[in-house]
Amino acid sequence: MFKSLSDRLTGIFEKIKSKGSLKENDVEEALREVRIALLEADVSLSVVKEFLEKAKKKAVGSKLIKSVSPGQLVVKVVNDTLIEILGHKEDPINLKATPPVIILMVGLQGSGKTTTSAKIAKRLKIKDKKKVLMSSLDVQRPAAQEQLATLGKQVEVNTVDIVPKQTPIEIAKRSLDQAKKEGYDVLILDTAGRLQIDKELMSEVEGVSKLTNPTEILLVSDAMIGQESVNVAKEFNDKLKLTGIVLTRLDGDARGGAALSMKSVTGCPIKLIGVGEKMEALEIFYPDRIANRILGMGDVVGLVEEASETIKKEDAEKLNKKINEGEFSLDDLAKQLNQMKKIGGLKGILSKLPGASKMQDQMDKANIDDKVILRQQAIISSMTIEEKNNYKILHASRKKRIALGSGTTIQEVNKLLKQYHAMLKMMKKYGKMDKKTMMRQGFGNILPPGLQ
Repeated sequence: MFKSLSDRLTGIFEKIKSKGSLKENDVEEALREVRIALLEADVSLSVVKEFLEKAKKKAVGSKLIKSVSPGQLVVKVVNDTLIEILGHKEDPINLKATPPVIILMVGLQGSGKTTTSAKIAKRLKIKDKKKVLMSSLDVQRPAAQEQLATLGKQVEVNTVDIVPKQTPIEIAKRSLDQAKKEGYDVLILDTAGRLQIDKELMSEVEGVSKLTNPTEILLVSDAMIGQESVNVAKEFNDKLKLTGIVLTRLDGDARGGAALSMKSVTGCPIKLIGVGEKMEALEIFYPDRIANRILGMGDVVGLVEEASETIKKEDAEKLNKKINEGEFSLDDLAKQLNQMKKIGGLKGILSKLPGASKMQDQMDKANIDDKVILRQQAIISSMTIEEKNNYKILHASRKKRIALGSGTTIQEVNKLLKQYHAMLKMMKKYGKMDKKTMMRQGFGNILPPGLQ
């Protein structure tokens, strides 16, 4: 996410931080470089101009120039301006209306609208404890209604029965009646998309909107298409008065210009972002956290939240006890590796750590990816219970058997054991720390062996 932009800005800030003092022209030169970086990231020209105007007002002044750490203050100025452009604060889905809360999903074909509908449904069910019903109004795309039904089963959320040859308006009315009758808290209506905006599409969506009076009209937009997504958002907003935007595939958008342009151009808040294919890969859009990630400062708060949601309290307490007592086994390590996968794997974790871009580059050079986790899990799975609980008995013949059983090499087995031994040493050192101290020391226990 935002890798190219983050790399460019990090380079600019490192250069300016190296100067002991700054003159006004130094600040202006840095902002000019920021301007180029934003344009290259596909941020719209109007937004770049707005950004620079706001940043200059904050940056050029005696307080900045006379500061003990002017370079840090320049970073703060850019960070504060980014937050302002992105929308100041988070704007979650409005659930305060009289049930059923209607969420109308709109967007072009291929934007990930149907999948996003299921992701939102799962999030509302698990995090907000809402009873959710989904309905597909897409009678244009072959098997679109069947797709939503399949996703509904996957996320364990009910979907409205498919009745052939009904119009979107008829389906919407039937869905609304069912949601009211059966006491649902939320009804998600997944509308049809098109390859491009046309009168038929808008007329259809407008008709559904008038009938259902939705609390939220969410535009699902593919971040990968750059500035075109901004134009699409503007057109939808002009016709429907959007309440929010969901940006998909933000994990694959190296430039990130769409995210920086959306709020400023449309006036609509970005409410959620899709950051992966899994049903859990949907995040609330926090402008301050996103700004921090763009500037290479990470999103540690977000990482901690994800970890706390994924890891059960009792499991964490058991693990902590084992660490304190020096009983952390290879089986425990396998469980930790599995937790990593649930949080988002290596990429998901690293994207939220300070200096993420540099770490990702190092991983790429070393050919380290999420397959490392799978290989290490396979190695541990090929061990007996006795071997998992006592790694010291793992001599040459046992290692050979484990390597064959896991489809790896003896060298990989040795590497895992070496790293595990290093982890045990680290845990003895940090095992007695309280949670706050552990936070200050970093997240070495979250990362897999060899990446602490």
